[in-house]
Parts: sequence; C-alpha cells; structure tokens
Amino acid sequence: MLWDIQHILHEFWQIFLVVFNWAYLLTTITIILVIISLNQSPYKTISWILVMILVPVVGIILYLLFGQNYRKQKIFSRKGLVDFIKFEELSMRQLSDMDRTMYKRNPYIKEKIKIIKLLLQNSKAILTNRNRVQILNNGEEKFRTLINCIEQAKHHIHLEYYIFCSDNIGQKVGNLLIKKAKEGVEVRLIYDDVGSWDLDEKFLKKLEKEGVEVACFMPVRFPYLTGKLNYRNHRKIAVIDGKYGFVGGINIADHYIHGKKNIPFWRDTHLMFEGEAVNALQIVFATDWFFVKKQLLENPNYFPKTSVTDTCLTQIVASGPDSDWESIMQAFFASINLGRRNVYISTPYLLPNESITTALKTAALSGIDVKILIPGTSDSFLVYYATQSHIRELLEAGIEIYFYRKGFNHSKLILIDSEFCSVGTANMDYRSFSQNFEVNALIYDPVVTSELTYWFLEDLKESELIQLHEWDNRPKMEKFKANLARIASPLL
Repeated sequence: MLWDIQHILHEFWQIFLVVFNWAYLLTTITIILVIISLNQSPYKTISWILVMILVPVVGIILYLLFGQNYRKQKIFSRKGLVDFIKFEELSMRQLSDMDRTMYKRNPYIKEKIKIIKLLLQNSKAILTNRNRVQILNNGEEKFRTLINCIEQAKHHIHLEYYIFCSDNIGQKVGNLLIKKAKEGVEVRLIYDDVGSWDLDEKFLKKLEKEGVEVACFMPVRFPYLTGKLNYRNHRKIAVIDGKYGFVGGINIADHYIHGKKNIPFWRDTHLMFEGEAVNALQIVFATDWFFVKKQLLENPNYFPKTSVTDTCLTQIVASGPDSDWESIMQAFFASINLGRRNVYISTPYLLPNESITTALKTAALSGIDVKILIPGTSDSFLVYYATQSHIRELLEAGIEIYFYRKGFNHSKLILIDSEFCSVGTANMDYRSFSQNFEVNALIYDPVVTSELTYWFLEDLKESELIQLHEWDNRPKMEKFKANLARIASPLL
C-alpha cells in the first residue's frame, strides 16, 4: 500500500516536472520574443535575454518587475489635466513666436535657441523670463532656506521627494508642516514608496491626523507589487505659496547634512527660485498630485503673479514614463553638441547611453574642454563599478575625468560655455533618462552659470584627475568587476 502511494506520488512528480518545464520554456520563449519586439537598444535587449537564459525562473520575475517599457505602453497618463491645457498652448505660442522675440537678439540665447525649441516641443517646457535664482550648496544651506520659507507660508506648502526620512531633519520638517496645517495652510506631501521605504508609519499617520495631506507615489506592497516597481519618482520639489520653488539633488534626510557611514561629507547642489519658474514647478507638482490623488489643484492662488523684476531665462523640464520623449536626455545631448568652449558635468552616477557617450567624445575630439566629476566613493557598489566601465573610452577621447575625494558628490550639473546650465534631479544614467520621473531647471544665464562653474572648479580642487596610463594599470580584479557590472548596467 505504501509502495503504491509512493509510486503514484513519483509518477505525479514526473508529470508535474514535464508540464512545468514545457510551460517554463514556452513562457521564456514568449517573453524573449516580446523583448525583441519592443525594439529597445541592443544592449538592453541582449542583457535581458541573458538574464532570462542564465537565471531560470528568477529571470522571468525580474523582467516582470523591472523590464517593461511603460513609456511605450502609455499606462502613465496626464489625461484629465484639462485645466493645464493653457500651459501647453502657451508653449506652442512661444515656439511660433520664437524668431520674433528678444531671445534671438541675445547672443548667448541665440546659440542655445535649438535647446529652447526642443524642450518646448518634447515636453511643453515653457520659457520663463522674470526669475531670481539662489544657489544652495549642500544640505545645511538648503534645509535652512527651505525651513525659513515654510515658516513664512500663508496659503500652501507643496513638497515632493524621492526620499523623505523620519530622522532628525525629517521630524523637524514634519513638525513644522503640522504647525502650518494647524494655522490653516494647505500642506501636501508626495513621497516615493521605494525611495522612502524606511519612512516610519507612525510618523506618516501623525502627519495625516494633524491635517497634512500625504500621498505615496506608486505603492509596491503586496498585492500592488508589479512592474511599476522599476519606475520611481526621483523628483525633489518644494513650492511655497507659489512664490518660492526648490529643485535639485537634495532629499529630506540627515545624511545630506552629516554624510553616511564611510561617507563623512555629502556634497550636493540645490536651487531656490522666485518668479515665473515657480509656476512651472507647481505644474509638475500638480500633475503628480493628480496622478496619485486624482485631484485637480485649480485654485488661482497656486499660480500667483510674480513681483520679481530680475531676469533669468529658465525652462523647467520634467520627464518620465508619462512623457512621449526622453526629454531631459535629449536636452543633455543637444547641450553637449552645442558647446563651443567647454562642457563641465558633475554626476554621482555615470552610465551614459550610446548617444550621450558619442556626443561627449565628439565634443572632446573637436577641441572642446570636457571635464566630468564623479565620486571617488559611491553609495552603490554595482553602479560604482558600472561607472568605472565607461571611463577608459572617455579618457581616450581626451575627456578629463575627476574622482571627488572629499566625500560623496551627489550634485547633478551640466555647465556649457559659462552661459547655459542644467541643475536638477536627473543623473547621467539610463534610469534617469528613461525610467524615473525627473525634473531639471535649464537656465540660460551667464551669471548663474558662472557661479555654478566657480563651485564646480572648487570641487575639482578636492578631486583627483584620472590618468589613462594609471587607469590601465589598475588591478585586473577591478577591471573584471567593472566589465561584469557593465553587462548588468542596462538593467539598473
């Protein structure tokens, strides 16, 4: 009797294995055919196919979680934001009037007019004129300025952050938000669920209980764990009363002030705007608020007229799976190609796609001074080595690459000819180009660009210039790690 049961179980197991193997084979072939049909970059396609073949079962799970292209599938949509059509109309009117405006008569704007037109068309990024810009270096300066603005708020406070921690600075900001909510100020907070994974639930409930409207961007807890896990809101935006707007690389967390373990100093760059660009940041926040809460922010008080008379031409550019084009990547590509004297870049993660790599090498080989500043230490082991895999080909083209040695440099800057710059949340990597929701300020102003260039050159004094012959002589194991990481880099 026992033998019969064992025999039946054995036969059942054999049948199950046959069915499972055939089902797995058919599923794998189907997914591989889907990957090929998406017509993505060959590097990304080959990488995913290798994962599917070399990591059975797990490869399928990884692809379903991380591998799908939602820009093409259009599952992220701005439909319903009818009240913001006027801003699209404004961008189209600016595009048609561009050749008759003062911008053409301005020498440094005339050279960059292609970028302006590009961003008007690929992301409806309106060109704002009356702006005042303050550069905020590092966490202490950013938090001091932000907290001061929040304390003055009379109507609304809108915050949107990839990382919002419930540590010391998070508690300080949170308590201030509660205080302002009790005063009758409208307070809204968007945080990314993955970036803010460690955010304390009690902290969130306290905020909500005391009148702060809180929205989690795309929760990934079961049963909502889907492929959208790979599409994160990497934006860092604050808008206070429609008067002050903040954008840059600094989240709400203590390590932006004190560093992390093995990272004693955290270098970063943020901007505060007053003027018309604040309305553009407000549009980005309102779009994301509609996405997470299905609520339109229609009150005209969210978009007040500015009294600023300073001029600083600025476009606020948002990109992500909800946009038709990789807007920020295209802006980077165009700006590098339009450089005439120098192209300076600071990025914590250097994983350029083929287009950006070609643009950088072409600029350097054309005699343009190209300098790239990256961290000498990183907060990500895999990204650190994937970054290293790109260094040699850039050095060969004559690009100067520096390792920042004072700590971790998280600044995200592009500086062109001391006339044009980009500051924001986008890194020079695949994820920022195509997967994350990002926002950058593109500024056509020699004063702001020159000041940022000054700080960039100061950072170079704390950095080590990489020499090609020394790079070639580094340990073989380091080269192997970099080459291995590069294979996986399209999946990051």
